[in-house]
This record gives sequence, structure tokens and C-alpha cells, in this order.
Amino acid sequence: MSFNPLFPAVDRSYNGHISAIYFLVLLTLVSTARSLTHLLAPDGGAHSIAGIALNVTGGPNIVALFGQWGASQLVLAGLQWLVLLRYRFLVPVMLAVAVMEQLLRLLAGSLKPLEVGSAPPGTYGTYIVLALALLFLGLSLRRASPAGTS
Repeated sequence: MSFNPLFPAVDRSYNGHISAIYFLVLLTLVSTARSLTHLLAPDGGAHSIAGIALNVTGGPNIVALFGQWGASQLVLAGLQWLVLLRYRFLVPVMLAVAVMEQLLRLLAGSLKPLEVGSAPPGTYGTYIVLALALLFLGLSLRRASPAGTS
């Protein structure tokens, strides 16, 4: 047994429904792609995806903020991958974080609405992810039945 203080070996058993893991994999793939887009795309996705005008005073600052947002999102995606690959017993925690993230996005959107010509993907996606994250959070908290029992 090796000693690893940063990623210690623990009882990594996960007892929730397997579909919650599959949902977290999908969510993590999307989180990773979204964060890399914000971090690496020339406009951070601000105009090309969200439709935000960048040919205004402060346009470069908008792009910089999207890049920094992508960096923060990449940290979260990294934690999601860590949970999926090493600490599956934390799947419910990551799904609870996803619920909180969506709720806070809705709050931020109501406090500081985005003014664009057409709604960016996150506008409706937030509601969908919130509903699915709540569903799979519930499933992740239920003990899976052993095979062959009801």
C-alpha cells in the first residue's frame, strides 16, 4: 500500500443508483468542454456562443472575464473527474454541487440579467440541468438493491 497524502486510499464504495454516475459523467464531459471553450476560444465564447457584443468599450474585458470563468469551471470539472475516477462515494456531493451551481446561476441571472439578441444555451440549459441534477441526486442517495432482490 502506497502513502499518498493528497489522494489517500479510502473506502470508495458507491451505493447509489448507477444512472447517477452516468449522469455525472455526461455533466463532467459538458463541464470540461464548456470550461475549455471559455478558456481557449479567441472570444471565450462570449460572442460566438452567448451572442454578447464585443465591439463595445470594454469588449476585451468581457473576453478576459470569460477566460477566467473558464479557468474556474475547469477546476470544478477536475474535481468531478477526480470523484468519478477515484472517489465515487462523493457522487452525491458533486450532484449537490451541480444543483447549487444551477440555483446560483438562476439567482445571478435574475439579479444581473444578460442583454443579448437571443438567449444563449445556458439560459434554458440551466433549468434542464437543475431538474436532472435533482433527479439524479435523489437516485444517488438511494441504496441500490443487490442483484436478484427487490
